[in-house]
Amino acid sequence: MTTKATAAVIREPHGQFSLETIELDDLRRDEILVRVEASGVCHTDAKAQERVPMPAVLGHEGTGVVEEIGTAVTRVKPGDRVIISYPSCGVCPNCVEGRAYICDHAFPLSFAGTRMDGSKTITLNGEAISSAFFQQSSFATHSITLERDIVPVKEEISPEMLAAIPCGVLTGAGAVLNNFKAGPKDSLVVFGAGAVGLSAVMAGHLAGVSPLIAVDIIEDRLNLALELGATHVLDAKQGSLSDRIRDIAPRGVDFSFETSSNEQAFIAAIDCLSMGGRCGFVTNPNLGEKSPFSPQLILSRAATIGFIVLGSGMTNTFLPKLIEWNRQGRFPYDRLIRTYNFSDINKAFKDSHDGVAIKPVLLMA
Repeated sequence: MTTKATAAVIREPHGQFSLETIELDDLRRDEILVRVEASGVCHTDAKAQERVPMPAVLGHEGTGVVEEIGTAVTRVKPGDRVIISYPSCGVCPNCVEGRAYICDHAFPLSFAGTRMDGSKTITLNGEAISSAFFQQSSFATHSITLERDIVPVKEEISPEMLAAIPCGVLTGAGAVLNNFKAGPKDSLVVFGAGAVGLSAVMAGHLAGVSPLIAVDIIEDRLNLALELGATHVLDAKQGSLSDRIRDIAPRGVDFSFETSSNEQAFIAAIDCLSMGGRCGFVTNPNLGEKSPFSPQLILSRAATIGFIVLGSGMTNTFLPKLIEWNRQGRFPYDRLIRTYNFSDINKAFKDSHDGVAIKPVLLMA
């Protein structure tokens, strides 16, 4: 039996979303129907618009209540609350070995606009449209997702707190704690004080990293970075970043984390490394073009540079840790959140683009 829902439909890249009535497909054996309470707005939802077939329903940080389950589902039942996170196939070597964040099929599962078998989960005016974005398309009042992609939630936590963490916060915190495994003996500079970057700052503070440097061009965000644990902040508009970082850490830093997609920041993130240092990045400038740095920067420092996917976080264990650390006052990601009514989705995207909101979250009810 199909389910009717209200969804934010977008018809062209970077166009306006419109709330429209859709129909969701029947559940497959391993699928779950979730009544969405909230969904985070992430830069991936904006950048992916150039890749996803249109028209489409996006959204990949959903949370809500299970309404119906497929015949093979055993982990949850109707009435359970869940976070919906990134998709995985469950059977490739990486998934089997506990690295679902680098599932062999991660990109088609996220961006193809279909289930793995090519079918679509959403119909609009009788026509199947691009859906199953990250196998959820959670910019809607109801969402179909896969059992293996959800995290059951037992605690009474507000929807916006749950919807804020499945992608950007997960990525920033995981980069520091899972990839770098940074600690008190290490130094770190974070380029970009958005949701991903500030999550990295909070994780660095949690891990005892020092110096812990945040770089941005927005004064309010730099001030917030200090409040969240950064030992130093740098305005990227004021002179050579590499020189100023080395004024703080003369040998260079052990780790740099680039989240801004700015070409000069990308180069500085490599140039500021110590011997044997590591640079992690989550996006790159001039997407699709050749990278703007010289390999000599890496060779001269015996450095390592690598793309970090979803903070190498296994959601069923890592997301509950973030929630618990927040409860303890050690990871205050609630300070990043700004909520919007679902009908204000276009304002949420504009505020995110303009730097007004760090982590917008849509509330569906």
